[in-house]
Amino acid sequence: MTSVARIFAAAAVASALSITTCAAWAGATLDRIQQSKVLKVATAANWPPQSFLGEDNTLKGFDIDVANEIGRRIGSKVTFVTPEYGIITAGHWSSRWDLSVGSMTPTTERGRVLDFPAIYYYTPYVFAVHKDAAGTQVADLNGKTIGVEAGTTSEDYINRRLKIDAADVPPFSYSIEPGDVQTYGDSMGPLDDLRMGNGTRLDATLSALPTVMGAIKHGYPIVPVEGKPAYYEPLAIAVDKGDEAFNAQLAKIIADMKSDGTLKQLSEKWYGTDLTRVQ
Repeated sequence: MTSVARIFAAAAVASALSITTCAAWAGATLDRIQQSKVLKVATAANWPPQSFLGEDNTLKGFDIDVANEIGRRIGSKVTFVTPEYGIITAGHWSSRWDLSVGSMTPTTERGRVLDFPAIYYYTPYVFAVHKDAAGTQVADLNGKTIGVEAGTTSEDYINRRLKIDAADVPPFSYSIEPGDVQTYGDSMGPLDDLRMGNGTRLDATLSALPTVMGAIKHGYPIVPVEGKPAYYEPLAIAVDKGDEAFNAQLAKIIADMKSDGTLKQLSEKWYGTDLTRVQ
């Protein structure tokens, strides 16, 4: 091979390596993140222990730690936005944010406008009542007023229209017929009304067990209803449709976080147990 040929060969190899590297990061979203070195994440501002404002006025919680770790592995700083949940689940984000790390269930309906690259944990949903009603059984809630967060699986469940088609989720059944369903803009709304007294505004709420236990830890006079969870909810990271390269990169990151124990560690930090798999 002549020296000129060697130069052209080296250039061809360098070009091929460059193309391969770019292909690994191809996609409009990844390109934007790599250029700005900023990953914009949509999440909730009032959903402890998943995400909430700490005393220093910064967001903290399980979802916040997960999002920050995703950003670290991508090589970008993470910034958070907190739009209403219904705006996030509606899709068509128009690049206002890149990713949702907000404990979202990958339902069929949401899958029409969003992609779910990976499930990162599962959470049990339980009924809770005021402590004055301790000992209440699930069957006792028939005909009662139940509070739920609007636009979530708890609202779908209480209205008997919940569909969860993700893998490895235990089957569930509908156990009560509520007399009235009250909906709220966030997860703490029904808990705030429930703590006012047994039957004052609500007789019970259906919520994620970590949210209920977090409220109890902060002094809310409520208790979980005895028995098995109503259902297990798979929680996924979500992205706008159309960027397969971004999906693949996120799926790999979550898989790596599971295999190296990072997700388990974060779950135990915030929930006191490993919710990254169904118990």
